[in-house]
Amino acid sequence: MQEISWGIAPIGWRNDDIPEIGAENTLSHLLSDIVVAGFQGTEVGGFFPEPEVLNKELKLRNLKIAGQWFSSFIIRDGIDKAEQDFHEHCKYLQAVDGDVAVVSEQTYSIQGERYDVFKEKPRFTDEEWGILCTGLNRLGDIAGLYNLKLVYHHHMGTGVQTLCEIDRLMENTEKKVQLLYDTGHIYVSDGDCMSLLQKHIDRIGHVHFKDVRHSVLEQCRKVGKSFQESFLAGMFTVPGDGCIDFVEAYHTLLENHYKGWIVVEAEQDPSVAHPLEYALIARKYINERLLLVQD
Repeated sequence: MQEISWGIAPIGWRNDDIPEIGAENTLSHLLSDIVVAGFQGTEVGGFFPEPEVLNKELKLRNLKIAGQWFSSFIIRDGIDKAEQDFHEHCKYLQAVDGDVAVVSEQTYSIQGERYDVFKEKPRFTDEEWGILCTGLNRLGDIAGLYNLKLVYHHHMGTGVQTLCEIDRLMENTEKKVQLLYDTGHIYVSDGDCMSLLQKHIDRIGHVHFKDVRHSVLEQCRKVGKSFQESFLAGMFTVPGDGCIDFVEAYHTLLENHYKGWIVVEAEQDPSVAHPLEYALIARKYINERLLLVQD
């Protein structure tokens, strides 16, 4: 079990895309809740301080940083600009002893826009796919310079969302470009989270366990809600509170000798879904349905 570390993402407490949500939750509040809930670490949020300050807060609580999101604009701004920005990103992660750089191509993304996320996702041309894959390979080289893994985050409302698109990305990038496996995003996109795991298990370098409330998903799809409207409506939740069976996914990871982080993540409004309450729900599910079954 030492080969898997369990973390929980800060997005349950504060949301980078909607800063007013959870603005009252300080870094100390977030990190202390994580300790109370029994997790080993977290990912860097947009409100996190400089490395010196963050490292002290982490050390006081014996917590670690798993990684940090990086919005790439390889197609829009070009590979050279993406490389420049990514160097700065990796320097920060190295300074806080992180493990993975979470990359998501945000050119044409609608995840922060008021479009129907279920019907109006962007798509890349063949030329754009070539630029993206070349750029990601180069970012993978940079990540290696900082002793980091580049893990690509497939995401609702972006050009790499569906299994078909993830297949294309994996086929046209080298193994230094690994995959972040997010159960919630692929379930909402394709209605299934196991096919992706089984197909690309050898490329998975990071994991997000995100659950889905199926009835809320169907209602959001029916009325054509945006991504933000959908998660504010409660489409996502923590493991144990939705429709996904994580036992199969977890056992598949173990059987294939996955090593790294499994991070609980659920975009929710903290004024509706109390962050510590839901962190404890997730921890209870992990302890009783995953770890106990394994033992």
